[in-house]
Amino acid sequence: MPKPLDKPRLEELALAYVARFATSAAKLERYLRRKLRERGWEGENPPDLGALVERYQGLGYVDDVAYARSKGGSLLRRGYGPRRVSQALGEAGIAEEIREETRARPADERHAALALARRRGFGPFGQDIPDREKREKQLAAMLRAGHPLDSARKMVDAPDRTAAEEWAAELDDES
Repeated sequence: MPKPLDKPRLEELALAYVARFATSAAKLERYLRRKLRERGWEGENPPDLGALVERYQGLGYVDDVAYARSKGGSLLRRGYGPRRVSQALGEAGIAEEIREETRARPADERHAALALARRRGFGPFGQDIPDREKREKQLAAMLRAGHPLDSARKMVDAPDRTAAEEWAAELDDES
């Protein structure tokens, strides 16, 4: 069984974690709390995890804004919509203000819908024209992925691939 943690071992764990993973302040604190539960604490006073996390933020090892941009961009490229991206960032402990500040542009959100439709074979990217039941399932999957209903409909109901790609590209020149 591993030794209980003390201040140097706790800092060593925190440093190893931030060196290995892109993380948010809240995720780092959750990780350290879990390690404390698993291994126990050897010191007289309980550790000040908030101060340790703040110190790592001050050193630039943990940056919630950079994490939100990186994670949000990754999720968009995988085809997730704005609602699902915001949920994932919220679960990572990213504050609402930062989520709004790093929210994707509408053009990027459209490209995310296109990416999901391509990847999953929805609408014009499928093998056949979807019947009503299949169309509803495709719409539901797009909604679960966090896309607004109007974007989901545009993708699933696009007459052909070119129309879907043109719809996604309509906002590219806007900032």
